[in-house]
Amino acid sequence: MDKILGLDIGKKRIGIALSDIMGLIAHPVETIDREPENKAIEKIKQICKSNNVKIIVAGLPKNMNNTLGEQAQDCINFANKFKDEYEIIFEDERLTSRQAEFILSQTGRKYTKDKKLVDLKSACLILQQYLDRK
Repeated sequence: MDKILGLDIGKKRIGIALSDIMGLIAHPVETIDREPENKAIEKIKQICKSNNVKIIVAGLPKNMNNTLGEQAQDCINFANKFKDEYEIIFEDERLTSRQAEFILSQTGRKYTKDKKLVDLKSACLILQQYLDRK
């Protein structure tokens, strides 16, 4: 069966999560640097190919008033680079970084020294939100 890929697209890093084959649970994969962008795109495509991914769920950082700002447009532009090969779904990711920080703090993880942990957990939260609604 196919898996679903979740992305938390930031200016510096991209958190990546995958669903299980049943499409019920999001699992962390890794965090990659966004630059150089062509290398990041190739890494994501490699993960998609090796996991039979057909759908990419990209976090969309809407403003609190539900408008799209500069960061949201940047995420759309990046995710659309995959639209010829994969179905792209944008998932509202408002406050997922704060939620990820809270969860990590509850487990005793030192996320303030390693922001990759927040990006990775955020990717899982974005994907899990989509899976739960689906």
